Amino acid sequence: MGEHLTLDEARAHRELLRHAGQKLVFTNGHFDLLHVGHLDYLEKARALGDALYLGLNGDHSTTRLKGPGRPLVPALERARLLAALAPITAVIIFEDDTAENLIHVFKPDIYVKGGDYAQKPLPERALVESYGGQIMLIDYLPDHSTSNLIARVKALP
Repeated sequence: MGEHLTLDEARAHRELLRHAGQKLVFTNGHFDLLHVGHLDYLEKARALGDALYLGLNGDHSTTRLKGPGRPLVPALERARLLAALAPITAVIIFEDDTAENLIHVFKPDIYVKGGDYAQKPLPERALVESYGGQIMLIDYLPDHSTSNLIARVKALP
């Protein structure tokens, strides 16, 4: 089971991982309305290394990027739920539009994003490649997305 850490706590933990020669995997996202598609993605990401850090978009960045009414679940609650999942080592809440600042701090060995980024620009790509990090894209489970889940709930009678 992981922890919800501050940036400074996660930075100190990252140094311990580095000195132990352990591989850090990093991913980020909103993870609003946690579902099995998220768990599948996180399990696959964690299998790529020794530890998995998750940068969680905070409430302000989620509203800015996803629109009014989002997030449905506040960031502190999302962080608590995610940290309780076996694949997660640490959850770090951030309010930026991209994860570049967190990647700059942690310099993960592997940066993971969903397979949808095969068809669109990945803002963090240049930074990850600049220090020799690897980028891995993981396909989502078909028909498992928060947007689809919200649409199904709205369609209920």
